[in-house]
Amino acid sequence: MSTPTPAPLRFDTKIAVLLREDLEPWQRLNVTAFLVSGLGTAVPEVIGEPYEDADGVSYLSMFRQPVVVLEATKETLKAAHSRALSRAVPRAVFTSDLFTTGNDRDNRAAVRAVPTGELDLVGLAVYGPRNAVDKVVKGSRMHP
Repeated sequence: MSTPTPAPLRFDTKIAVLLREDLEPWQRLNVTAFLVSGLGTAVPEVIGEPYEDADGVSYLSMFRQPVVVLEATKETLKAAHSRALSRAVPRAVFTSDLFTTGNDRDNRAAVRAVPTGELDLVGLAVYGPRNAVDKVVKGSRMHP
């Protein structure tokens, strides 16, 4: 007798990363890694249980749900940022200035130096109810 396969987990929340379409491949990876690290620290419920292999070796916990990676034009990214602010969803930003800094202190200073409406965004990560996140990233497309 076989054990029934449990139904797949469905989440009523969503994690989305929106990248500006003109980034180089290495920049896309770097921006994505930085952005999702912000969500993991600010929204602890997105983190699952630690992993362990068959030999009992432990591994770090990771997100409990998939991360959708999208891309958009600079204008669509700016609009998504405005919608994220108006919906007050947890968010992380990455600006073009951060490609020239080399540490957390300088990264934070670079963002702090620019007014909200003038940020040169290259990436945005958001988390929240699925419908709210879908509205924030409206106009973007799946990353190729």
